[in-house]
Amino acid sequence: MTKHFLPITKKELDYLGWDYVDVVLISGDAYIDHPSFAVAVIGRCLEAEGYRIAILPQPNWRDDLRDFRKLGKPRLFFGITAGNMDSMVNHYTAFKRLRSDDAYTAGGEAGFRPDYATIVYSQIVRKLYPDTPIVIGGVEASMRRLAHYDYWSDSFKPSILADSGADILIYGMGERPVTAVAKAIEKGNWKENLDKIPQIGYLSQNISAIREEKDTIWLHSFEEEQKDKQKYAEDFVIFENETNKRKQRRMVQPHGQQLVVINPPFDIATEEEMDKYSFFDRMMNAPHPKYLKRGPIPAFEMIKNSINIHKGCFGGCSFCAIAAHQGKFVTSRSEKSILAEVTDLAQRDYFKGHISDLGGPSANMYRLHGKNTKACEKCSRPSCIFPKVCPNLNINHKPLIELYRKASKINGVKQITIGSGIRYDMLLNDKQIDQENGLSDYIREVVNHHVSGRLKVAPEHTASHVLQKMRKPDFDKFKLFLEKFNSENRKSGKNQQLIPYFISSHPGCTMQDMKDLSKLSHQCHLLTDQVQDFTPTPMTYATAMYYLGFDPYTGEKVYVARNMQEKREQNAWFFTKKDAHEDKSQRKRPYHRSK
Repeated sequence: MTKHFLPITKKELDYLGWDYVDVVLISGDAYIDHPSFAVAVIGRCLEAEGYRIAILPQPNWRDDLRDFRKLGKPRLFFGITAGNMDSMVNHYTAFKRLRSDDAYTAGGEAGFRPDYATIVYSQIVRKLYPDTPIVIGGVEASMRRLAHYDYWSDSFKPSILADSGADILIYGMGERPVTAVAKAIEKGNWKENLDKIPQIGYLSQNISAIREEKDTIWLHSFEEEQKDKQKYAEDFVIFENETNKRKQRRMVQPHGQQLVVINPPFDIATEEEMDKYSFFDRMMNAPHPKYLKRGPIPAFEMIKNSINIHKGCFGGCSFCAIAAHQGKFVTSRSEKSILAEVTDLAQRDYFKGHISDLGGPSANMYRLHGKNTKACEKCSRPSCIFPKVCPNLNINHKPLIELYRKASKINGVKQITIGSGIRYDMLLNDKQIDQENGLSDYIREVVNHHVSGRLKVAPEHTASHVLQKMRKPDFDKFKLFLEKFNSENRKSGKNQQLIPYFISSHPGCTMQDMKDLSKLSHQCHLLTDQVQDFTPTPMTYATAMYYLGFDPYTGEKVYVARNMQEKREQNAWFFTKKDAHEDKSQRKRPYHRSK
């Protein structure tokens, strides 16, 4: 197979001899042809189906809009995404200060995408090409698919479908729904068949017909939620419980005279599908040459020597977007596919022998799933490991240990370290379960062979009542893991450290809690340089508590630090007096590596 970049300029289209394209994908990120970047994956997915795909990365929205015209009108649709991150998280710190850089832009330069990028791009395209379908997707669209609280404007907003004017919204992992959408639009009767395409949202005025459909959940209208926080609380609980299930129902929310309809998702991807959508063998695994003179793209530099081995996360952290976007159920690639990518990586010009990660949203969820999948179909539990590990969860770490060992033997690989954080709460169990599932063996394998001085873990806080709101284990469990980690280090003669992630200003967290955290972290000799202040992102449980001021499940009042000065003061407890008030907490955790 001859590898190539997908075209991003008119000159490239001419070189290919294309007088039309089927789909134009517009992204707020620079074009990086690598499996960690969603627009490249979606492009390759459609290309594999025989479609002609062009990408329009970071178009200028402030001039005469010539960028939006240069690739022409696509035969099927415009696909629009803000990029790998919500554009507002990309632009602003938790203190709402404008960031001076952008990890997804050449040279790390800021200012190459608008605020609320999905909406801005969609409205421009609708104006220029009123008859061409618009399909939106990615994290920004996915997490704003229903009415939601927006932290940056401090307002309650309607579904992004209503604001953007898009025809179709794809939520979650888009490989299968985007293919289904392309085929439906190609047939020509797509508007009449939207209810048959899984994992999409759309606007409808056919209220009577939808009311007659079975297995449909009706939420309060946007207007009702906007006026009454209690109604939003009720709907949030319904939304989260439903999206935690393997088998879900359609959700409908009135917006004025229209309905936002969210179809149930596809079933979780099979191992064969995960292998099919890895695409490393079709990709250039590099940024487009257009960016060479502008400097490296930080996000690519961070992940270029890493390999994603699974998607999804059953951790259920209340502040995290992964479960609502990628899904609670973990889907893993085959060992054969992963080792093939390791071999491919080892032959790339930029590879020097060090694989920086074999992981995913969490490092150690590879091939972990429910033993009885029927029991998972209607289970609405947000986490499979909090408040305790579900007895139906297979926690066998032996396949992952074997994968590490086989990958380490591939020619050209000198070292493999684990860059994604480890969920240590699965690794602390009684002796029999430990031995059956290789839990201590996994810790030993990682400590002896896969730590480059420091290992990331995410206790997130020390106060029990805050950890309960975070859906994280008690800090005593972290201390137990710390003891095991240090013990294995002593046995191996190594001097390695655990680097904890902590969050300040999370709902439930007071100034006294931060003082106690600072004291306890110093007593445990922990480095607190991987920290952040809580950022309320759309449609998470923690954001619901921040907006409501109470727990939507219990109605119990929750303390929330809303004042920016208090947020800064809480965050300052992570640092020494010298640098306490610098905005150092905003070390962005990319969505695909969020813990």
